[in-house]
Amino acid sequence: MHSHSIASWQHEHFFLGEQHERRERRIWTVVALTLAMMVAEIVGGTIYGSIAVVADGWHMSTHAAALGIAALAYRFARKHARDPQFSFGTGKLGELAAFSSAVLLALISLLIAYESLIRLYSPVAIRFDEAILLAVVGLGVNLLSAWLLFERDHPHEHAHDHGEHHHHEDTNIRAAYSHVLADALTSVLAIVALLGGRFMGWVWLDPVIGIVGAIIIARWSWGLIRDAGAVLLDTVPDERLAKTIREKLEVDGDRVADLHLWRVGPGHSALIAAIVADHPQEPIVYKKRLASLGGLSHITIEVHPCPEHAHAP
Repeated sequence: MHSHSIASWQHEHFFLGEQHERRERRIWTVVALTLAMMVAEIVGGTIYGSIAVVADGWHMSTHAAALGIAALAYRFARKHARDPQFSFGTGKLGELAAFSSAVLLALISLLIAYESLIRLYSPVAIRFDEAILLAVVGLGVNLLSAWLLFERDHPHEHAHDHGEHHHHEDTNIRAAYSHVLADALTSVLAIVALLGGRFMGWVWLDPVIGIVGAIIIARWSWGLIRDAGAVLLDTVPDERLAKTIREKLEVDGDRVADLHLWRVGPGHSALIAAIVADHPQEPIVYKKRLASLGGLSHITIEVHPCPEHAHAP
């Protein structure tokens, strides 16, 4: 009989990122700010005739939706973090939220470009002074939102290398942070366009800037789709980490026959390794070889004895 209960041998599947609840609270605050400014810009931009301000307002609507998705993802992940139905926890739910919000943002960028092209060929009168004031207020809200999500919610922003940063990165908070930064950029472009129209008479600049903003937003959304999609497809999060794992396991004739490394949450990776050995040892021995590597939160080792493998071509 074993002296320990089966529970003592079970793995922990809690793979949430650092400051999970704190990030959730801050995102809800930013959602409220964004919704208020969204209504002001869409209504005000329509009244004052500025497509750039209206575009910024619609852009903010995508942020409100995307930030809401991010906040709900944090909440759901926290509530179900230890639900056995999720084989590897809920740490990757943030990637799904980030992917969804990025797709939404890409679609809205097309809408902004479409509306800007219409205004380029069919210009309307713009009440520049009121529109500029509205855009400046919008920029202030964007900067406040960015401050709420900045740095303190990115504890690994200054990681030693790109691979380490990507491994620890919380894509959900990155998506939220990037949304408000992109919106701040859109506000700046709107202000530049309105100033050009107000003082230089360049009415055409307003829709042109709208198109430029749409292109920037589309490029940003593609980057987030690519990065979040890579995690959702269980790609290797850090090639150098995978190489280091092989080096630490392949000792005294042991060889790694199969290795799977993937991310299960911010700062958490899972590993499955199959080892072929002349003199096989208990899995715990191989796990101890990896003890110095951070971020390996779920390790499964299988060992296959094969005395002839060392002589194989």
